[in-house]
Amino acid sequence: MGDFKQYDEDFYRTGYYIDDQGQGGYICDPNYPPEYQEGEGVCDPSMDAAYTGQVPGLAPGTMEYTAAGDGFEEEPPLLEELGINFDHIWQKTLTVLDPLKPADSSIMNETDLTGPVLFCITLGATLLMAGKSHFGYVYGISAVGCVGMYMLLNLMSMCSVSCGCVASVLGYCLLPMVALSAFAIFYSLQGLLGMFLALLVIGWCSHSASKIFSTTLGLAGQQLLVAYPCALLYGVFALLSVF
Repeated sequence: MGDFKQYDEDFYRTGYYIDDQGQGGYICDPNYPPEYQEGEGVCDPSMDAAYTGQVPGLAPGTMEYTAAGDGFEEEPPLLEELGINFDHIWQKTLTVLDPLKPADSSIMNETDLTGPVLFCITLGATLLMAGKSHFGYVYGISAVGCVGMYMLLNLMSMCSVSCGCVASVLGYCLLPMVALSAFAIFYSLQGLLGMFLALLVIGWCSHSASKIFSTTLGLAGQQLLVAYPCALLYGVFALLSVF
């Protein structure tokens, strides 16, 4: 019982009262042992300073942020962070649509898959509108063709090229095939006109792809060698559109 009274007296000696709970959560009693008063947040005189109501980083009387931090205005656009550049997509599309336009060497330096993925989805959608559900064939043939062309170009060229760059070029050159598939929605290609259009589109796609590959990889005089496997790849897509 004597120990309990001793604990009770020690408790009230520290100056901790229920009425003082809202005034602070630290102990600042001169009679308290000094080893328990040392440390961060214990008996800190600066904690007794009155709250001024100022928010760090805000100018007094205003709601403008004045700190030298990264604001929303300094952040790059979301499309730029995702690697989507509509100007580059448009320039690459024009290079494919104009067979006589010289290829830009910077095309191979970018792994832009936004346009190719969009063209593959559009090709599958147009085939579906024509009554042919070939989404799996489109994705599978695209993947196999990209890997095959990647291996072939690395064997033929002294410069190494990534598989993403090859997929980007082959995907952009798929645009004329998308137009052929869209034409098949309104007119059957199983005829003389359809065969002629299919051969024309195959030559168009393979010429554009081989032009870009031969120009950017320095394959001078070897465009026909590059165009042959490209024609085989796009010929499979033409078969899906015709039949």
